[in-house]
Amino acid sequence: MKHLFSAALLLLTHLSFAQGELTGAWQLTPTGSEPQTVRIIEDGYFMQTLFDQAGKKFVSTLGGRLTASGGNLTEVIEFNTADKENIGATNTCTYKLEGNQLTVNCAGKTSTWQRIDEGKAPLAGTWRITARENNGKMDPMRPGPRKTLKILSGTRFQWAAINPETKEFFGTGGGTYTFENGKYTETITFFSRDNSRVGMSLGFNGKVDGKQWHHSGKSSKGDPISEIWSRIE
Repeated sequence: MKHLFSAALLLLTHLSFAQGELTGAWQLTPTGSEPQTVRIIEDGYFMQTLFDQAGKKFVSTLGGRLTASGGNLTEVIEFNTADKENIGATNTCTYKLEGNQLTVNCAGKTSTWQRIDEGKAPLAGTWRITARENNGKMDPMRPGPRKTLKILSGTRFQWAAINPETKEFFGTGGGTYTFENGKYTETITFFSRDNSRVGMSLGFNGKVDGKQWHHSGKSSKGDPISEIWSRIE
């Protein structure tokens, strides 16, 4: 039993290290004037988006669970706006990390990514909204297949409202952020629902309490919001 426990602990440590070395934000090496692709990996989850910031155009996004070990990378897709039938699929890939360059091979297709940041920040992680203020009272949200997730690296963020069971996608947005002295500020670089919001900066009050993130301010529409986000397990 002791040997089995030691082996299991060693495997978990290896998995944690492998996923840890991929944690953070990455940008697909650009070719010419094509739109940019940014991927964020945190807490065993990833989100990836193709967008044209200068043209204020959202193109597509996908994301889901991610595990990495020994140069092997596995993705379980929870949303994919470019291919709805891909939702629920498992992608098995290989990867090689050399400094700040990540090379990934999936189904014979190779992509090269450059690191944007290492995902080291107080808010870095993947969060799910679990409570929202309504009429002055914070109402818990019942867990269910429909969910809104927000993933943050050291400098980048993206949220996505999805339902993996029904393969529904309700919207996404993302960009860069700062978090200093309890002030959280987002600058939007893509927004699937309204491209006129691209370039806007929104300021919020923020506080991290254990695995909960208290978030309050005004939405991109100017509506007051007060929410609690919980780190996914």
